[in-house]
Parts: sequence; C-alpha cells; structure tokens
Amino acid sequence: MTSPKATEPYVLILYYSRSGTTASMAAELARGVEQAGGNARLRTVPSVSPDTEASLPPVPDAGAPYCTKDDLRHCAGLLLGSPTRFGNMASPLRHFLDQTSDMWLDGSLTGKPAAVFTSTGSLHGGQETTLISMMLPLLHHGMLIAGIPYSEAALMHTTTGGTPYGASHWSGNSAGGLSEDEIKLCRALGQRVGNLAQQLGENRG
Repeated sequence: MTSPKATEPYVLILYYSRSGTTASMAAELARGVEQAGGNARLRTVPSVSPDTEASLPPVPDAGAPYCTKDDLRHCAGLLLGSPTRFGNMASPLRHFLDQTSDMWLDGSLTGKPAAVFTSTGSLHGGQETTLISMMLPLLHHGMLIAGIPYSEAALMHTTTGGTPYGASHWSGNSAGGLSEDEIKLCRALGQRVGNLAQQLGENRG
C-alpha cells in the first residue's frame, strides 16, 4: 500500500486480526481506497491482557503499525474491522475505541464517512451483529455510516461473506483465503468510502 504524506488526506483502515484473515480484508479495502484515488493508512491495535491492559510491545513485530489517537483524529474517513467475538467486536478494538472520549467531546470525527468489516469461522457466527456493534461508537462520534449497496453484483450471488452492513468473510469454507466475491466487496466498500472521503472533504474545505 502507498504511504501517504502526513499532510495528505487519508482513509484510516483500523482493525484487529488474530489469524490474519481480517488483515487480509484490510489489504483489499486499502486497494479499493486507492482505486478511488485516495490514500489508505493501515493500522492495527495490540491484544489486551485479562486485566484489559494493552499487553504487547509498543511496536508490532510485523504488519501494520499500532494505531495512535492522532491517526484516528486526523483521518478523512474510517474503515473499522474486527473478527467476531460472540456477535461483538473483539475486546482489543473496543479497548482502543473506549479511549476516544476526547474526540467525541471536540467532534474530531463528526461528518466523516465510515464503514465496517468482519470475519467469522462459522456461517452464522454473528457477522451482522458484529458489524452493527462497530457502528454504534462511530454513530456516537457523528460519523456517516456507509454500507454496501445491492447494486454491487457480488452481494446478490455471494455464497461466502458479504452483507449490506459491511464487508465480511466466512473462513470456515475457504481454506484458500478470501473468496472472489469477498475480495470484490471489500474493494467496492473501500472505493465507496474513499470517494465519500474526497467528496465530503471538499465540502468541508
């Protein structure tokens, strides 16, 4: 993925991934943002220990860097992703979002576009409730939620992941990784948020 300059608008793709599947989705979403002519900034969050404190070193061994609050504060748009944990987002991502009250108070994210994505190991593993759970704090922040419209053909015939609430992946039936439809829907959602970020940014400017 391209590395946007600090002064260039970017769409933040913030996710937690344990097995690598959600990270694979994030990479496809980034390609969609770039297809829209935007900059994608991939960031993750550390795991948390049983006492809910961040438990990993300050710099990850591999993959995307850990997200800072400034990464979130200054984004032009947001794509938020998590594997499903009992129909909800994973606790490391929730732990990060719980620390953003200052952004809620000053309206840093108000009026910016956002979308969500998830992955599950089972077909009926709570994808839609997980996607909705990630939308709730974004709505409190005043963000504008984008889904995937049924004008995306892959949403009509996918037999793996894909919902109108956001991109999704079903790993239980795909040893080879993301399906073709899942890739198309990830890229379509990234492209949609990328386009919205540019249009809304121009209006704010």
